[in-house]
Formats: sequence, structure tokens, C-alpha cells
Amino acid sequence: MPETVAEGYKDNMTNFIEQYFSLQGQVSIVTGGNTGIGKAYVQALAQAGSHICISAFDDDYQEIEQFVKSQNVEFLCVKVDLTTHEGRTKLVDACLKKFGKIDILVNNAGTIKRNPLLEYTEKDWNTVMDININAVYFLSQAIAKIMEQQGGGKIINIASMLSFQGGKFVPAYTASKHAVAGITKAFANELANKNIQVNAIAPGYIATANTAPIRADEQRNAEILSRIPAGYWGQPEDLMGTIIFLASKASNYVNGHILAVDGGWLTR
Repeated sequence: MPETVAEGYKDNMTNFIEQYFSLQGQVSIVTGGNTGIGKAYVQALAQAGSHICISAFDDDYQEIEQFVKSQNVEFLCVKVDLTTHEGRTKLVDACLKKFGKIDILVNNAGTIKRNPLLEYTEKDWNTVMDININAVYFLSQAIAKIMEQQGGGKIINIASMLSFQGGKFVPAYTASKHAVAGITKAFANELANKNIQVNAIAPGYIATANTAPIRADEQRNAEILSRIPAGYWGQPEDLMGTIIFLASKASNYVNGHILAVDGGWLTR
């Protein structure tokens, strides 16, 4: 029996966190989990107790592998092209072979091609759509079938501020991220009764290597900061709590939602 009220509260809070937010023994696939924001998702999931399987295009994953293993959970990286049926099948099969199940899918991998609309090529359009929406759709479909057999699961898509807005010079990216929001809702409608929750995170302006050129442009950086009520760029770790919430029991009655983590950007 706790000696003090404070100790009792601590015990209750620990039990609450373990019951609702722990991912102990679960298995997560994070596409593109070796770079950028994807690394933060992986770090959060691993610290919550989930085993990790990531997809990657190259061999640059040693840093995140070392971190994951330091959390006493297992790690697997599968080098695949997610825009192909063969690549997606290889990823799913490799994860099942090592872990025997898939509890959480984070569709993080994506790309962007910048060009004025009137100069935008069909090749760039197809490149963006293939990874940002086609891969998301077909990988989610394949893994949802597995989750149904397992009795449930979590699918977390990565949307964008451009799931809500039009943007400029990124028509394919904007179209793909609007589509991500749409299929998040469509999948949720059909999978909710199978105990599969499908939601999306819409990151705001996050300080990563990909956004370094924008932050280095004093005028553009000032324009962005002037619209963020928080007054600063987000950090990858600002998304870590969100991924755990959507991956855990805590969000079991949340479905088809696009959760903005943007410092208030969309309120302006």
C-alpha cells in the first residue's frame, strides 16, 4: 500500500500510462522510417515498447537501428520500392516472417516535386502520386487484411498542411495530400467495425533537413513564422506524443480524424 498520497497518485498514473499508452510487444511498420520526421516516429514507438520494421531506399539506417535496439526492442529494415506491388509484398512478408504480426502501420514515406503549375511535367506528377497516395492505398489495403485476421490494428497516415490548403508550385503534392485525408476517412468508414482505427497526422512547419533551405531564406522564413501563432518552427519530437496517442489504446474511439500538429498554423 502506498505510503503517501503522492506515491499513490504516481502508482495510479503509471498504471494508467501502461494500460492506455504502452505499445509493449506490438509490431510497427514505419515507411521511410530512417530519415526526417519518420525517425521521430520510430523513436517514439520504440520507446513505448514496439518492435520496429522500417522500409528504406538505401543503407542509411544504422543510426535509427542503434537507437531502436537500445530500447530493448527488435529492429528490421527492408529495402524496397513501395511504388511496386513486389516491393510492398516484400515489406509485408519480411515483417511477418520476423515478427509474426503487424499491429501498427505508419504511412510516412513521401516525396515532393516543386515547379510552377504550367511547367509541371507528367513524370513529376506520377512520381509524387505513386509514393504519396498509391503506395499508401495499396499498402494499407494489404495490411488491413492482416489486421482483420488479427482482430484489430492501427493505420496512421501522414497528411500535411496541404491536405487543407492549395499551396504553390506543388500541385501534385497538394493533390496527393488531399487524397491522403480522403482515404483516411474512407478506410475508417469500412474498417472501424473490424477494430481497425485509421487516422492521420498533419505536421505543420517542422525543422528538418528537408525544410532547411526554406528556413535559410530570411524572407520566406519570416513569412512562415508570422503566421504560426506559436511563433517558432516545430521540432520532430513535437510529433512523438501524437504518434503514440494514435498508435495506442488511448485512441481506440478516434477514427477517420486528421490531427494537425502545427503550432496553430491553420487557425490563422
